[in-house]
Amino acid sequence: MSILIKDAAEIEKMRIAGRLAAEVLEMIHEHVQVGVTTNKLNQICHDYIIDVQEAIPAPLNYHGFPKSICTSVNQVVCHGIPNDKPLKQGDLVNIDITVIKDGYHGDTSRMFAVGTIAPHAERLVTITQECLYKGIALVKPGARLGDIGHVIQAHAEANHYSIVQEYCGHGIGVGFHEDPQVLHYGRPNTGVELKEGMIFTIEPMLNAGKRHVKLNKNDGWTVTTVDKRLSAQFEHTILVTADCYENLTIRKEEMA
Repeated sequence: MSILIKDAAEIEKMRIAGRLAAEVLEMIHEHVQVGVTTNKLNQICHDYIIDVQEAIPAPLNYHGFPKSICTSVNQVVCHGIPNDKPLKQGDLVNIDITVIKDGYHGDTSRMFAVGTIAPHAERLVTITQECLYKGIALVKPGARLGDIGHVIQAHAEANHYSIVQEYCGHGIGVGFHEDPQVLHYGRPNTGVELKEGMIFTIEPMLNAGKRHVKLNKNDGWTVTTVDKRLSAQFEHTILVTADCYENLTIRKEEMA
């Protein structure tokens, strides 16, 4: 495992990329409505990243991925491909944004409710976001990745949700996916020790039912729950600082 420690100049570029990614999620919020297609959301985000931010949508053509964002609806766990199916009342959709600015990646995602969603869906979203925040809160030099995975898994399972184990967070920088892998389950005081200058994503995926997932072999990307129950995910890009952490993709709504 080769973990790249970022220097001050690289960290500043990561701050910029992270802020841009967060701004895309802030911008697209008002467009997530009943009747809109995920292809339309993709086009809006694509145009904003290219024309306004003068950046690059990282997913587009990444290992053949055909769109500029990922849109994962209801039982889709991750890597959903935008399409022409309109969103309907009560849908849950995760929008995953990664931008490249000056060669550096900013990566973040959040859940959106389409209209009014069922209480059980709202609860899944709430607990998933809490899992992310609990994981982030443990980031500091000397902590271990197993600490983060453990607190996420414990909170999810205490609320009767399961953690997807096949997909995880990752180091990020010039590379979209760098070392280390950041698992969302684990045991305390195990795994990689965190050091100042490390940057990685934490992005727990919680399922309302069983943890098992399957990959759509037709498109090679879309991952869904086997039992077709709901899934939810939140993601931030996190920097390990001298004594704690910095959330590089924090949104304005989270700063209040």
